[in-house]
Amino acid sequence: MRRLVLSKALVSAAAVVGLAAGGLATAAPSFAAPAAQERVVGAEAASTHAVVNFGLSRAQAKNVQRWLAEFWGYDDAVDGLLGAKSWKAYQRCLQNWGYTGPIDGIVGDGTIRALQTQLQSTSGYAGPVDGYVGPLTRAAFARFADDHA
Repeated sequence: MRRLVLSKALVSAAAVVGLAAGGLATAAPSFAAPAAQERVVGAEAASTHAVVNFGLSRAQAKNVQRWLAEFWGYDDAVDGLLGAKSWKAYQRCLQNWGYTGPIDGIVGDGTIRALQTQLQSTSGYAGPVDGYVGPLTRAAFARFADDHA
């Protein structure tokens, strides 16, 4: 008799565990966090307020802005924040280094490639002209900024 009671208890316990596990397995997707949604911002909106200093300190970025004001028509605040107006002026300069895109202040592949080409000639950049801002591009850009203090 005890065996029968013990067997029924074990079978009942196994059934409860099985149902719980099965319930969790099937319920898990419904309780999962929602998939991350990609947030897309138009390039115009993003560039209006974007500051792209590529690792320059504010003092170094001010050096670049003063140089842009002297030679490339930059006429906004010298605040050490390289925003769209700074990059528009820089894109005018970069036309001499192969930049053929619009003068829009958006720092894309073309702007970066032309910047890398300029930095090869002026600031010891020895990396590839690939449109990617890595440590070599950042270091050369910092040298360029320091040279224009």
